[in-house]
Amino acid sequence: AVQLVESGGGTVQAGESLRLSCTASGLTVRHYSMAWFRQAPGEQREGVAAIDTSGTTIVGDSVAGRFTVSAPDTSNTVYLEMNSLKPEDTAMYYCAQGWHPVIAGTPIRSQDFTNWGQGTQVTVSS
Repeated sequence: AVQLVESGGGTVQAGESLRLSCTASGLTVRHYSMAWFRQAPGEQREGVAAIDTSGTTIVGDSVAGRFTVSAPDTSNTVYLEMNSLKPEDTAMYYCAQGWHPVIAGTPIRSQDFTNWGQGTQVTVSS
């Protein structure tokens, strides 16, 4: 069975950094598109970043220049490097696996991803 487990969340001050990890079992992450989403209370789920089998990456407009997604060949893990964190980045962050290629300039849609992790909480205080 496919399992995605997120880790690395926590509480930080504005301007600080965090690195989230999504460790997969039951699949090889480099064989699929992988994405990070986030959802704050009362808000819709938002696509944050995605990477596909070719290594193409995209990030959402709200995190461009601050967040980076990667999936090194040496581990079956997808990372989300988050820098210059802001209070509005506070949310539950989820990892997801799908099949659609990542296309620059297109939104990261939750309906394109099938398997999801349980999430890790990120809280940024001002």
